[in-house]
Amino acid sequence: MIRRLLLLGCWMLAMVPAAAGAAPLRVVDDTGHVVVLDRPARRIVALSPQLLELAAAAGASRAVVGTIRGAEDVAWARRLPRVGDAFALNLEAIALLKPDLVLAWKSGTPPREVARLQALGIPVYWSQADTFATLADTVSRIGVLAGTPVQAGRWVRDFDSRLAGLRRRYAGRRPSVRVFYQLWNRPLITVGGPQLISQAITLCGGSNIFGALPVLAPTVSREAVIAADPQLIVASGRRATPWFDDWTRFPQVSAVRHHQLVALPSDALSRMGVQVLDGVEQLCAVVETARTEVRRAGPALR
Repeated sequence: MIRRLLLLGCWMLAMVPAAAGAAPLRVVDDTGHVVVLDRPARRIVALSPQLLELAAAAGASRAVVGTIRGAEDVAWARRLPRVGDAFALNLEAIALLKPDLVLAWKSGTPPREVARLQALGIPVYWSQADTFATLADTVSRIGVLAGTPVQAGRWVRDFDSRLAGLRRRYAGRRPSVRVFYQLWNRPLITVGGPQLISQAITLCGGSNIFGALPVLAPTVSREAVIAADPQLIVASGRRATPWFDDWTRFPQVSAVRHHQLVALPSDALSRMGVQVLDGVEQLCAVVETARTEVRRAGPALR
């Protein structure tokens, strides 16, 4: 049944003629796969909240016809059909939406189920926006595929200008602050060097104590954190505040001893969507506060 519906959807897409003389739209996604459309996408399924936001930034929100559960806080998308979640997709529901483009998140979308869509000819753009540059590139490429390059270009220029301003503002700040960024408490998960949050820590004049790890979200031991002696422990969102209770048992850690445990007021940074620079600004503010404390405490905090 699912296979028949998928084949029907692909057949209906194939029956829509391309605009006469129009060149195919072609981009390379973050996996190196070439995505080619005969015409601008008019029925997009976005398989993550981040991709919903990035599609809107590209000027393509009107073309989005479906998304997944977990995207409820994207206000304009609350009435869209849900086609699964981060753990499983409803392929039949996707087929019924007759998408001409699927936006998938490399770190979160179930790959086997997306592969079934690709095998049946439904174009899939894989995004892995784990740097500031690739996040902006994602918006640009969605703009190409949706036929909205002007709107996408405007957003990217504003993003690049704001990012450059933040880099100038925090360039050369000393001393550097040793930062432990906590993504989860049990198990204890942090950010490795390739993660955008690690790059944000560096931008703010900090040093990610696990920045040498080559994975996006490594699991670490509490002993490793204590040995690295962070001067700032930070996490995102209201749920993070209770996590800090676990750290109060370790006053030998500089961040604990000098009360530098901070929950950022939103998930803007960890979400890696259109508000990511709001999250960078929040992070830089707390790194700057910790830097002031480092200077005040002198050798005791270094």
